Amino acid sequence: MIKKVESKEKMKIQTVINGKSYEKEVEPRKLFSDFLREDVGLTGTHVGCEHGVCGACTVLMDGKAVRSCLMFAVQADGTKIETVEGLVNNKTGRSLKAAFSEHHALQCGFCTPGILMSSVEFLNENPQPEKQEIKEMLSGHLCRCTGYTGIVEAVQQTTDGNSK
Repeated sequence: MIKKVESKEKMKIQTVINGKSYEKEVEPRKLFSDFLREDVGLTGTHVGCEHGVCGACTVLMDGKAVRSCLMFAVQADGTKIETVEGLVNNKTGRSLKAAFSEHHALQCGFCTPGILMSSVEFLNENPQPEKQEIKEMLSGHLCRCTGYTGIVEAVQQTTDGNSK
């Protein structure tokens, strides 16, 4: 039987997530993805591979896409985080979500939060990308349902300003 070792030493972190301030005490070894899900209650960030390969855990940290399963919660101290739940307050995020729905780019939805977050950062940096650039951005995400066609079309529609 494997015995779970509990650390008695905790560290205080302060961060802003989706516009709301949080101050929590966490174990230094707690993964940021677990912090979001367990301590903050934001379960839209999914954990797939726990190796940073699948991209399902992607969030924006100070505007940059990061894999939350590859970092510790203490590394988020003093940062501004946006998760998929925060996209309701983000114009690009709202447009992407509508386009994903229209192009059937959701399927099972497990990978969708991470893809949306990477797409928001991508479009903020490159508002008029070529189709190949969209495909390259998506190469950092694994989706087993859609074949990526609908996802590429949804991102392309958002860049064209045609999303409702």
